Amino acid sequence: MAKREYELGAAEFQILKVLWDEGPSPVRDVLDQLHKRGRNVAYTTVQTLLTRLEQKGFVVSNKSELAYVFRATLSRDRVRKSRVKSLLSQLYDGAAAPLVLQLIRSERFSEDEVRALQQMIDELDAPGKAQS
Repeated sequence: MAKREYELGAAEFQILKVLWDEGPSPVRDVLDQLHKRGRNVAYTTVQTLLTRLEQKGFVVSNKSELAYVFRATLSRDRVRKSRVKSLLSQLYDGAAAPLVLQLIRSERFSEDEVRALQQMIDELDAPGKAQS
């Protein structure tokens, strides 16, 4: 199972998305971005969530300015990997192939995505490629 340290509530995840997309930001900028994304939250709620994320070690703040500037300490990719591992564990007993097949059956892919998938398959099928 994925490490609990990367489990986030929906509101916390939305705040991290803002920090990943916009970079280090004060509370007011995070709030403005959330409003632009259709999340109607109060300034104090954002401030509380950022403080909670900082306590969990997911963000750090620079307190040298008048307004604290918050920065994510985890990369988006690291959180994605953790969540996918958790999903694999919970729904597919740790097997990736059934998840990939489910996605292919149920989701639409662009032409570029289909080409990238085909290239990955071709690379796996290449002679001399070690199977894991």
